[in-house]
Amino acid sequence: MIIKEYEFLQCKDEQRPHFITRQNFEAIEKFVLENEPTVEYFKLTTKKGFGKVLQAQNFVGVIQTKDGTTIEILPKIAQNDDPKQAKEILFKMLRTVRNSPFKSFNSAHLQSAKMPLFEIFITMFLDELAKIVQRGIKSDYIAREENLSFLKGKLKMGEHIKYNFIHKERFFVEYAEFSSDRIENRLIKTSLQYLYKRSSSNRNQQRIREFLFVFDSISPSVDFEIDFSKVKLNRQMRDYEQVLIWCKTFLENNSFSPYKGDDLSFALLFDMNLLFESYVAAYLRRQYEHITTQDKTHHLAYENGSGKFRLKPDIVIHHNGQMIIADTKWKILDEEKTNNGVTQSDMYQLYAYGTKYEECKDMYLIYPKSKEVQGTHFHYFKESTCKSNQGLNLKVVFFDLINNKVCDDSLCR
Repeated sequence: MIIKEYEFLQCKDEQRPHFITRQNFEAIEKFVLENEPTVEYFKLTTKKGFGKVLQAQNFVGVIQTKDGTTIEILPKIAQNDDPKQAKEILFKMLRTVRNSPFKSFNSAHLQSAKMPLFEIFITMFLDELAKIVQRGIKSDYIAREENLSFLKGKLKMGEHIKYNFIHKERFFVEYAEFSSDRIENRLIKTSLQYLYKRSSSNRNQQRIREFLFVFDSISPSVDFEIDFSKVKLNRQMRDYEQVLIWCKTFLENNSFSPYKGDDLSFALLFDMNLLFESYVAAYLRRQYEHITTQDKTHHLAYENGSGKFRLKPDIVIHHNGQMIIADTKWKILDEEKTNNGVTQSDMYQLYAYGTKYEECKDMYLIYPKSKEVQGTHFHYFKESTCKSNQGLNLKVVFFDLINNKVCDDSLCR
């Protein structure tokens, strides 16, 4: 099932678009309630004729219930609501997220955009794993403790006396064995076993079986949370970095938006506000040399020399001795709304930045371009009444995610 941001999931005993079984509806409802008010993945509301419904919010990604039902939530930005284009936009944005496994996304994966999101994620993981297997999985000296019938390595006297007081023919020893049964490979095998049960793609299942054959002699991870804490990506293990990020994503449901609850089989959800900010920042880094994201230089107020209410503009640009501040807003504007949908709080926030970053003269609010928007910008203000900010320019512009550009040339150098 595919839905877009702000569409509804409904519960009814018939097969219709966006209708799910009562069991799955209740599982997702419980998931929503357990995470409120920290994060609002869905909004629980009512709809005439259907009773309770779940309205998707600004989180996109994939949810899989325990019976295998998969629900994809896509950005509401593609032309003609094309799901293939929406996935392409989503993956372009995911590639810019730091410390994520999506940087390896390439044109070959775009050809698979008709596949469910979850299967695309699995394909990307398996492609990275194939590189490791081709080079050869890593081995290391693994410490072992065993009670053997022959002396090997170092005799552990305390344990030897404890276990072999009667059995004089045995030796409790500690030794190092060169083996591929190391923590990193255990995590990979556990991930393969986890995905094999959840994948619905014959191609992915076949590939997983082939990799499980390669990892046959390796033990699965007993406690992957502890094992992840023991992973050390030194120079020898650098090849494993992307694969282990994928393992962590799958095994810990590391969706970059932490949630709680075990009513779902799997959930990988992304805050579109953060994705949009990351993508726009990556674009502007190609335009400007000196960019800071989430700058923490100033506070709105001070008390006894201590800063209060830290200001964190999304993007601060230094260019030719001048400062530019930009804030991204994942919100679809509409010319039929008051102020075209730009809220006072958005403007107040930007103006607060301008009053504290006194060297800044140009400020931008950046929204995604949509079919409801005409032109390159809506507003252009020049504040000249405040002595500390003579000539502060505030402008609302749009980022065209389909054509990958800022619609207004004033922000591009």
